[in-house]
Amino acid sequence: MAVQEPSPRTAATTTTATTADSTLPLKDAGLAAVLTGVLTLPLLGNHLIIDGTKTTLVTNYVPVLIAMALVFVVRLLRGPLDRALAAIPRPRLPAALGERQGLWLAALVLAALVFPFVAARGAIDVLTFALTYVLLGLGLNIVVGFAGLLDLGYVAFYAVGAYTYALLSQYFGLSFWLCLPLGGLLAALFGVLLGFPVLRLRGDYLAIVTLGFGEIIRLVLNNWDSLTHGPDGINGIDRPTLFGLTFTKRAPEGHTTFFDFLGIPFDSQYAVIFLYLIALALVLFTLFVINRLIRMPVGRAWEALREDEIACRSLGLNPTLVKLSAFALGAFFAGLAGCFYAARLGAITPESFTFIESAVVLAIVVLGGMGSQLGVILAALALTLLPELAREFSEYRMLVFGLVMVLMMIWRPQGLLPASRPRLELPQ
Repeated sequence: MAVQEPSPRTAATTTTATTADSTLPLKDAGLAAVLTGVLTLPLLGNHLIIDGTKTTLVTNYVPVLIAMALVFVVRLLRGPLDRALAAIPRPRLPAALGERQGLWLAALVLAALVFPFVAARGAIDVLTFALTYVLLGLGLNIVVGFAGLLDLGYVAFYAVGAYTYALLSQYFGLSFWLCLPLGGLLAALFGVLLGFPVLRLRGDYLAIVTLGFGEIIRLVLNNWDSLTHGPDGINGIDRPTLFGLTFTKRAPEGHTTFFDFLGIPFDSQYAVIFLYLIALALVLFTLFVINRLIRMPVGRAWEALREDEIACRSLGLNPTLVKLSAFALGAFFAGLAGCFYAARLGAITPESFTFIESAVVLAIVVLGGMGSQLGVILAALALTLLPELAREFSEYRMLVFGLVMVLMMIWRPQGLLPASRPRLELPQ
């Protein structure tokens, strides 16, 4: 049987196609390296050195070239790298964690209770800050993770809680423990007020409206000088007390210090431990309430709304009430976090409640796994503690943060610990 040889035109076409295919990865890697250089040049290549009134611009292009070379090599070897990563067996640890969330939560609680009595003051203060974001992440997880409503203005409820305590404490002399539920309830009221205009919105439109709501609240706080003191904020906010006992060295008139009551010498670390225990108690209270609610009809209604709003309506559920309940409850916990934030710092300003705070809390929910409470806790601890542990790289903190988020979306889009759902298998 005679074999037909390819014509010269066919051979030339095949050779051209092969050459084009071989140069395509090279062009792609080169373009990615150039874009990397353009994006990283202002951050990695230029440094401002401020010496008194003199500002000097120092250029160093070596980090930029290293970043370009790394991106070029990774993009050029993308095919073999993808095949190598696909051949690596995925660990089953997250699934085990998801199946035993109660056990791991109990272990975390036990470790958290022991921690302040064996750690240094700085470590306790940092973890108290992290617990504030844990509380915010758990609250937003109700709106985004359980109900499936994208909220980019969550920081507004955080601000409402903080300013509620600051104003009531300054003008009326109310204590922290009385203002704490009031701040949560007022934030929940604002959540209902936000919920009404966005009942018919979904997706990007819902995100835009909630983003605008958060900016409106910040601008109101920034411009209402007669009430909120404008950009200067509110200072001298009272710290929490324990049954009327203050943790200061000298008690105000009509009060007694915690140290005089017990007859022990003054130590400022006791105040730090007390604030830490308050934050831990708020987180445990939030976990208890959420775990109870997700097993009740309202929790099932949130999940039904998240999966399909039309099917939710066909089942006789009222989407209006379901959305409002999610917004109100999520805002309530943000209000609690805001009250604690104001009490912990003793001073607040409108610039503490910018959009970046909402973005960080949303990143915590997405990174941990939407609907996963243990995942949200771990993500909040990671995103707040790791920057504190790497303060010498503070200039590149946001760059690393963005890189981690991109890698998570590529390799684990469902989050660190996806929410485990109960399954029922029928016998064969």
